[in-house]
Formats: sequence, structure tokens, C-alpha cells
Amino acid sequence: MTTSFQIDNVRIGSGDLFLIAGPCVIESEKHALFMAEVIKGVVRSLNFPFIFKASYDKANRTSVRSFRGPGLKEGLRILKKVKDEIHIPVLTDVHQASDVAAVAEVADVLQIPAFLCRQTDLVVAAALTGRPVNIKKGQFVSPWDMKHAVEKCRDAGNSQVFVTERGSSFGYNNLVVDMRSLAIMRKFAPVVFDATHSVQLPSASHGNDGEPATSGGQPEFIPLLSRAAVAAGVDGVFMEVHDNPKEAKSDGANALDSRNLRAVLKELLAVRKAIETARATT
Repeated sequence: MTTSFQIDNVRIGSGDLFLIAGPCVIESEKHALFMAEVIKGVVRSLNFPFIFKASYDKANRTSVRSFRGPGLKEGLRILKKVKDEIHIPVLTDVHQASDVAAVAEVADVLQIPAFLCRQTDLVVAAALTGRPVNIKKGQFVSPWDMKHAVEKCRDAGNSQVFVTERGSSFGYNNLVVDMRSLAIMRKFAPVVFDATHSVQLPSASHGNDGEPATSGGQPEFIPLLSRAAVAAGVDGVFMEVHDNPKEAKSDGANALDSRNLRAVLKELLAVRKAIETARATT
């Protein structure tokens, strides 16, 4: 059963395509506001509904020396400023149940990271806030098993839940997307496709010469996989977008350069329109 609901001006599960986008992590107040304004400008011209995403803490970085973000208090202050000044809904990760109440006071959507999608206490705590919950599918979880994560939310009294596909582990340091998973999961919840984490090469750099280990990526495949996912019928697309991916403090190797965002979104809208036209004339 796919339930539709509203987040600000974004309809989830209604058949309208929407975007979740922003830098992986909050790098600074100035940068978060800048990226929110840039992305909003692109989506507004295309009439593409949009939720801003950035994390106040990246608790699952590859290396202990990697940048994690400004932390809970400062991160939420910045997200609130983005929300209030740019006038857009915001989404952020929660990594532990003790953060949930504070995050729910600011964020319009609480996101459960992929590595934590089976953490019952965290999922239930997020659901009990009454805020919409996005559960990212773990790289180790089958699409049909995500139904159990969704049911944890619904059993807690919150039907505003959707799931995000970000690829499955394929050997070491590689992810592969099974497009069948999008249709399988959409039978029980709205589905978002994570176009940038799906092209990630986890922990591909081993951090030689004292440098922190980092993940690599193949961002050239972001447009291709996004088009395939929209053709497969997803409700939304998730993209980490940065104005200078090479200098990004997290996940730059698989981020979409903001200069390419408009072209990619125009293609996605064209794919969606072509499918709708074909169905209407069948």
C-alpha cells in the first residue's frame, strides 16, 4: 500500500516527481544558504518540487579524521535559517534516538541513514515525532525486507513514511542498483531513488601517506541512473549537489555539480512526461 501525504508544497506518493537535494554535510552557514538558494532557483524555473538536504553530523564517515559536520546544535540552527530564509522544507539524518526530539523541532523530514535502517529504537523514535520519515535502504538489505522498516513506523502511528534506494553492495568497494527494487518497494511505500550514493565507490581510497580514507565515485552515471529510475516509476530523486564537488568536505567524489542540475532535471521531466503521454494514448 502506497500512502500519499504532503510536506510543505511537496506531495509524496501522489504521482508528482520531486527532488531531495543539497550538500552531503553542512560545511558552513554561508555555504548551506548559498546551495539552498542555487538549487531553489533551478527547481523553481522548472516547477520541480524540492526538499533541501544536508546533514549536521555524518557519523558513518570512513575515517575518524574525516569532517563530520557542525554537530547537532549548530547544525539545526543553520537548517532552521535555511528553512526560514529560503522558504523551503528541510531534511536531515538522525543517527541516534537521543537526537530525534531536537531534530523534529526543525526538520520537516527525519532521515534514517542506510546503515541504521534496521535500528528499531531509532526508527520508532523518529516515527513517534509525527514528522515524515525517510528510511534509506541499507546496502545489505533486500527490497522486500524494507517492508518491515516501514511497518515499524506505521505501527508507531505514523503513515508518513517513504523509502530510498541507494544501491546494494556488490563485492568490495562497489554498489549496483537493481531497478526491480524500485517497483518492489513501491508496493508498500513511496520510493525515492538516490542517484548520487548509487554511484559511490565506498572506501575506495585507502588513505595512504596519512590522508584519511575516503569513498570514490562515478558521477558520470548520475544522469543515466536517474533517467532509468524515473522510467521505472519512482516518486522522487535524491541527489547530493555541490557547487565545487572536488572541494566538498564529504562525498564530493559522487556529488552532482550544481552547474549540471538543470540539464539533469529537464531530462527527468521529459522522461516522466513521455511515459505519461504513452499511457494516456494506450
